[in-house]
Amino acid sequence: MKIGARAVGGDAPCYVIAEAGANHNRDLQIARSLIDMAADAGADAIKFQTYSGARLYSRRTPRFSYLDEITDKPPAELLEDISLPRSWQPTLSEHARGRGIDFFSTPFDHEAVAELDALDVPALKIASFEIVDLQLIRAAAATGRSLLISTGMATLGEIEDAIHAAQDAGARDIGLMQCTSLYPAPAAAANLRAMATMHQAFARPVGLSDHTTGAAVPIAAAALGAAFIEKHVTLDRTMTGPDHPFALEPGELEAMVVGIREAQSALGHGRKEGPNPEESEEMHRLGRRSLIVARDLPAGTVLEEGMLTVKRPGFGIPPKYLEIVLGRPLRSDAQEDDILTWDMV
Repeated sequence: MKIGARAVGGDAPCYVIAEAGANHNRDLQIARSLIDMAADAGADAIKFQTYSGARLYSRRTPRFSYLDEITDKPPAELLEDISLPRSWQPTLSEHARGRGIDFFSTPFDHEAVAELDALDVPALKIASFEIVDLQLIRAAAATGRSLLISTGMATLGEIEDAIHAAQDAGARDIGLMQCTSLYPAPAAAANLRAMATMHQAFARPVGLSDHTTGAAVPIAAAALGAAFIEKHVTLDRTMTGPDHPFALEPGELEAMVVGIREAQSALGHGRKEGPNPEESEEMHRLGRRSLIVARDLPAGTVLEEGMLTVKRPGFGIPPKYLEIVLGRPLRSDAQEDDILTWDMV
């Protein structure tokens, strides 16, 4: 698939998305700094979230324990308080363009889809909780933008429904993200092997939307061939807000990007064909073994067991030919530790 002009999936470099989430704290300068952070770290994109608390949650939503740990406000009010002001989006998109990094967002309502489409974003992200909102998926797909669909808590059947809805609405490029909808998520719950399961089931590029702490899980995902990786970022984890505690700070994001690039480059082509081009022929031969004369022997000596040993370097006859060499006479005198070559027998 493509995200903007970038090929994603297959042998293409892993597409790294810095997820700003609500970590802008409704401060435009912080939001701009998050874009700078992502660009400086070498990420490919910065992503925000476009929602309205009143449109996301009914005012009749009962209390539930997860939010009790964060706030005493009802969900609609909390999310309204931390939402990205939509009037900022053109400014942030332009700032990202100036920094050479993609800007896009997760739309949570149809108006958000239209607003982001008007900004010519390279992709739209469907959040895990919204995977059952097939009308929203169809609206996003109808823009013709690439879709990244997060799959936290989703069954294969629900993923299939979402893909069919997107295809029916005209989507061409659809990617899937393995996700664990815990904040933070323990590494043991990441289930990275589900990426391969989804790729096999749906033949789509698959990556990771990560909520664990640290960079180990995203780097492991890259080593397993993730096409894209999304990770929450913050300027400072001690800042107030629900997404800061499990996000990466600037230096950590840069280290993660380096780790992802190195993990992907380490995958190689998979063929086992002897020395890599980077391994010199001299080192190859120096480290290998060959047949070595065990003691001084005059010319004409018929070689027997005990007269030869196996040592480095590998400049002589390979050890596998010992049975062929035994019983043959030496053509010339040989001294202890001489490297036995074919012209000597």
